[in-house]
Amino acid sequence: MIRVFEPKLSFKDKISVLRAMQQNFISGTSPVVQEFESELASKFDRKYCVALSNGSVALDVALQLYDLKKEDEVIVPSFTIISCLSAILRTNATPIFCDVDINSWNVTLENIQKVTTKNTKAIILVHLYGLVGEVSKIVEYCNENNIIIIEDAAESHGQVVEDKVCGSIGDVSTFSFYANKHITTGEGGAVLTDDKEHFLRLKQMVNLDFDSRKRFIHHNLYWNYRLGGLQAALGLSQIKGLEKTITRKIEQANYYDQLFSDLSDYLQLPLKEYNGVRNHYWVYGIMLKNPKLKVELIEYLLNYDIETRPFFYPLHLQPVLPQMYKNLNFTPIVSEKLYESGLYIPTGNHLTPKIQRYISNKIHNFFS
Repeated sequence: MIRVFEPKLSFKDKISVLRAMQQNFISGTSPVVQEFESELASKFDRKYCVALSNGSVALDVALQLYDLKKEDEVIVPSFTIISCLSAILRTNATPIFCDVDINSWNVTLENIQKVTTKNTKAIILVHLYGLVGEVSKIVEYCNENNIIIIEDAAESHGQVVEDKVCGSIGDVSTFSFYANKHITTGEGGAVLTDDKEHFLRLKQMVNLDFDSRKRFIHHNLYWNYRLGGLQAALGLSQIKGLEKTITRKIEQANYYDQLFSDLSDYLQLPLKEYNGVRNHYWVYGIMLKNPKLKVELIEYLLNYDIETRPFFYPLHLQPVLPQMYKNLNFTPIVSEKLYESGLYIPTGNHLTPKIQRYISNKIHNFFS
């Protein structure tokens, strides 16, 4: 089976983990975790970083920082992962769904303006699938209207927007280090901020509200979201290989572009750049110009041991969404179209040009 993604750890990655094991740095309070946090803060141009167990809980604690109320509205693109919606609902705030651009698959300022109201408190600014939205315009608009930006940089490790690295853009920023991310710790995540008060509160939130002065006296029912030392050790090594990983993904995407250049009647390929920001291809997504063929193509490729993934299912259509949030003033049509038409195909260190040609040949055969 040619997996859509398959982690491949380097010799240096393994040495980093073994070194941590040799030093017994295995718990969430090990010095190697603090070193990982320091390196992340430096890499993503932040003052403070708190590492934690995964990207979903990173969104959770980031939103919990702001003590949101029921009447507070949080704008979120409908075309994104369920973690964004879950984090909003767990604060008891009201999710407001915006649409995305049909070409970049990310939010635009116009998308946000359409759903902004006097109750808009925050926005989750998601960088999706290797590109970003209209970041500068959105940041300026949010600053003018006192709207908090929770930046979801889970899929944008190493992405740069007008000399600002993704992860340094929001009031707080969240990362995922799941196995398919450009920096991985297997499972893991982080919240980054420049606000010292937020940082100190985050440290309490991920560590059961422990106080070193009064160890077992707790004033808050917080969580144990700590990241382990071995994961942090792996992350330290992964940070050093980020640029190499991005270069590899771009090379593979460029080769796919060549291989699929004659299928323009059937496929919409991902943009190489958007608003001057180059695509670093967290995934290589394709959209079928005939959406009715998507499921058939997925099954066809699977018969030839080629794994794929469909695009995200729109949040506003999720069965788990409480009915009170389904009464929309407008429908995010583009988000629905992207799900109906889109999927992504294998990329990563487990691929060779020969395997890419094999995948291309099967897709060509399907359309012929």
